[in-house]
Amino acid sequence: MYTRHITPLLHEALTDTPVVLLNGARQTGKSTLAQTLAKTQQRRYLTLDDHAVLAAAQSDPAGFIAGLQGKVALDEVQRAPALFLAIKAAVDRDRQAGRFLLTGSANVMLLPTLADSLAGRMEVLSLLPLSSAEITHSPTFNWADWLFDGALDSVTIAPCERSVLLERLLTGGFPEAVGRTQTRRRAAWFDNYLQAILYRDVRELARVEQLSEIPHLLQLLATRSAKLLNFAELSRTSGLAQSTLKRYFTLLETLFLVYRLPAWERNLGKRMVKAPKIFLPDSGLLAHLTHTSLERIEHEPNVLGGLVETFVLSELLKHLTFSAQRLLLWHYRTQSDIEVDFVLENRAGKLTGIEVKASATIDAKDFKGLRHLQETEPTLFQRGIVLYSGREVVPFGERLFAVPLSLWWGVEKA
Repeated sequence: MYTRHITPLLHEALTDTPVVLLNGARQTGKSTLAQTLAKTQQRRYLTLDDHAVLAAAQSDPAGFIAGLQGKVALDEVQRAPALFLAIKAAVDRDRQAGRFLLTGSANVMLLPTLADSLAGRMEVLSLLPLSSAEITHSPTFNWADWLFDGALDSVTIAPCERSVLLERLLTGGFPEAVGRTQTRRRAAWFDNYLQAILYRDVRELARVEQLSEIPHLLQLLATRSAKLLNFAELSRTSGLAQSTLKRYFTLLETLFLVYRLPAWERNLGKRMVKAPKIFLPDSGLLAHLTHTSLERIEHEPNVLGGLVETFVLSELLKHLTFSAQRLLLWHYRTQSDIEVDFVLENRAGKLTGIEVKASATIDAKDFKGLRHLQETEPTLFQRGIVLYSGREVVPFGERLFAVPLSLWWGVEKA
């Protein structure tokens, strides 16, 4: 059993909000967490993956909700969208805090009719795949906040061992994948996982002319992870009309299979690239889709770049779900191709830039984008960090540092 670092926020939300939705991809541990809370809080647990429960919820949503007494946990609620209006009516009659704990495997923020129906009555929390800290059973500590402005001497970071890094990259964070130590068995799980989502959840969420096009598109997007999103190029490569392509892309976003990272563009006087970057938000799933193995990395070391950047994106997103500073995440790129992989921004507009390098050695040129950000935004710039597969925290100038990637799993507080 893994301790999920989002759990304290979930408890807090249930103390003052009528409806709390735990949102995230399938197989991230939502059901396990909901069942655990149901037992400790004397909360009735029902899952819409049960055919009888689903039939009751779909045939008479209002009657189904009216028949539930006390506090309840409803799992996979996106399978019966009409429940949201029934829950809204029930909450309007009785605004008891924590009455409904919902879980969903479709992003309600991209399903506006569902999100709007419970506006002001529902808090949405995200449960992503396991972070490296959760996998290693490390104490709850927010490394996104620490990267932003934490004291660098407050932790001792273990050297980044290449074998450990590669294992983290290829495994990813889905609990079932983490539990499978054999590469072939892990690949079988990813195959079954994708088949279940792409051939069941897609049917439930949207009408698709040719279901085979969605898996092919996801395979294509995997080869673009950590790159700028270009619908025109994707349309030419995939043979899909842009209107169809964008609809399929939004569907994959709704199912948490792809992630769109927006560009930072606050300074209107600068010539900035406004296109978002695209990611598959789990490095294990990305490695599976791109057929990246230890053997391939040995012969094609250049494949590591996008995989490592995807891994860092996933770790940042996991820690941002419980960030005390409520940080925002962007990428930064000018039209002259000066870029910073990630930019953390706090509510005051202060910025910390993060570059990702797969190599164990770095030099001054690896800080080019960070120095540019520092020079062009001197009043907003907090500091710049290059995450690399090395052994030490090393200063590279004023407010510029190299930090081992093992930060995510090999840290001891000083």
